[in-house]
Amino acid sequence: MTGFTNGGFENDEPVKPKPGFEPDTASLREKVILNPAEKWRILKNIGIISLAFMVQFTAFQGTANLQSSINAEDGLGTVSLSAIYAALVVSCIFLPTLIIRKLTVKWTLVFSMLCYAPYIAFQLFPRFYTLVPAGILVGLGAAPMWASKATYLTQVGQVYAKITEQAVDAIIVRFFGFFFLAWQTAELWGNLISSLVLSSGGHGGGGGNDNSTIPKDLQYCGANFCVHGSNGHTNLERPPDHEIFEISMIYLSCIIAAVAIIAFFLDPLKRYGEKRKGSQSAQELSGMELLSATFRQMKKPNQQLLIPITVFIGMEQAFIGADFTQAYVSCALGIHQIGFVMICFGVVNAICSILFGSVMKYIGRTPIIVLGAVVHFTLITVELFWRPNPDNPLIFYAMSGLWGVGDAVWQTQINGLYGLLFRRNKEAAFSNYRLWESAGFVIAYAYATTLCARMKLYILLAVLTLGCIGYIVVEILYRRKQRKLKKQEKAEAAEKEKEAAAAKAAAESNINGTPEVEETDDELDDLEEDIVVTHF
Repeated sequence: MTGFTNGGFENDEPVKPKPGFEPDTASLREKVILNPAEKWRILKNIGIISLAFMVQFTAFQGTANLQSSINAEDGLGTVSLSAIYAALVVSCIFLPTLIIRKLTVKWTLVFSMLCYAPYIAFQLFPRFYTLVPAGILVGLGAAPMWASKATYLTQVGQVYAKITEQAVDAIIVRFFGFFFLAWQTAELWGNLISSLVLSSGGHGGGGGNDNSTIPKDLQYCGANFCVHGSNGHTNLERPPDHEIFEISMIYLSCIIAAVAIIAFFLDPLKRYGEKRKGSQSAQELSGMELLSATFRQMKKPNQQLLIPITVFIGMEQAFIGADFTQAYVSCALGIHQIGFVMICFGVVNAICSILFGSVMKYIGRTPIIVLGAVVHFTLITVELFWRPNPDNPLIFYAMSGLWGVGDAVWQTQINGLYGLLFRRNKEAAFSNYRLWESAGFVIAYAYATTLCARMKLYILLAVLTLGCIGYIVVEILYRRKQRKLKKQEKAEAAEKEKEAAAAKAAAESNINGTPEVEETDDELDDLEEDIVVTHF
């Protein structure tokens, strides 16, 4: 060995950085290199995932809408639906983050969609020991599926916004709007299939009432309707087994087709930076850390403030799908009209979903949410006093369509708001969304047979009011933070013009009282920093 040796430092230990100090790792992370033409591939992927969910929920929505009629004995159909959403609540807490990290987004979608198949198949052999476990399996698979979908749309939305140099929040909402356009049409196709298959039979036509008894029956419709005093309005004979077999085979084919569409045609999210080296998404975390991600998400103030409106989204969907159709449509018009009224709801919902997603970039998020709140406040108030009458059938379709307008607002805007506020923890955030939405379903089903329609409407009004208050607070906090960020950026830019050294400029910024803003989930995540758009 040659050269000078200094033994004075032989026993020195390496100096660990101070707690909380994190070096800038931007240069160490793997970059996502894309060219501008990639935007067309992203749009193709959005179309693929939207088509797959439309086919998937053509089967599930069609099956769910039939539960109260084909499995009415001992309330089997309602119990199986309750099992789905109760399992969904549990699944939202524990499964999405863990499964997505293990299987990746694409294969989580494939696995989760397959969980729906047994529930469809067991319609051929409906028992409590077949449908309830199959419903639990649907609930366990639904949370990872919805979280994966939301993660995929949000992440490719960030990439698309970077490539096209557009606002991220507008792109994310537009993608969600297109998705829900396709998804909501499943209500149309599912009802059409069941109506066409069952049209030859006299199953619950609702035409058996004597005209002299109609006025007496109508006084118990609407807000006065109570399940325990419904005088047999919902008692339907189970259709012949061959018709149930035909419907189940069609729906089962839809499930298989949806899985195949995702497996063969959807690009993996790793193409857009799902597992970049050095990124947060690639960090190795313990199982308990992954499982606790959803609980940690609940500690965030924005998440807590959004819980009431998210619960309302579940409750209002349960109301239109069960209580409105039973207390208003079935009671006054007859069960044979339910499918047509729900088709109106689905079509309007689908059109408004894509419309609101496109309009948002021009008028912003807040006016659209105000529209949704006004529509639902008005509808709930009208339904408290409206006495449904078969002589005015168009009112039923108008009420259903307007409810679809309100639902489209919540589905697109609140999903987009979650994607905007919690970009760094997308899986946990959308898991929370699905958890609290499912809690809304469970709450609504829990009192479905015990409370009358009037009390259900009062509960909806109360939850909607709380939800709107929470949203207003979130919006105020978000806009205040955005103003602080802009002020800080201007101050830092001014300092850099005065100072030659970047380090001294940052120090001077703090000395001169520039407000520092704590980094939170709604800021740019490392994906947007790591996208490199090439022009060749």
